[in-house]
Amino acid sequence: MSTPHDAIVTRPAGGTDGAARYLRLDADGRASWIGDPADATAFVSMREAARAAFRLPASERAYGLPRSVELKLSH
Repeated sequence: MSTPHDAIVTRPAGGTDGAARYLRLDADGRASWIGDPADATAFVSMREAARAAFRLPASERAYGLPRSVELKLSH
């Protein structure tokens, strides 16, 4: 269930399709990038999302965003 403070991690649009990508962590903590923010890993706060983004390799250039805003924009 989404709360007003839910956040997700995204990386800028780019690549071959020009679309933003969202971070999904599996049960083992492995990261993958997906196109739908509804399926992205939700963090309990912007602070936790930013922390997860900072833990990624520098080449990923990711950052946290409010989940509710991304969901509204994508659907």
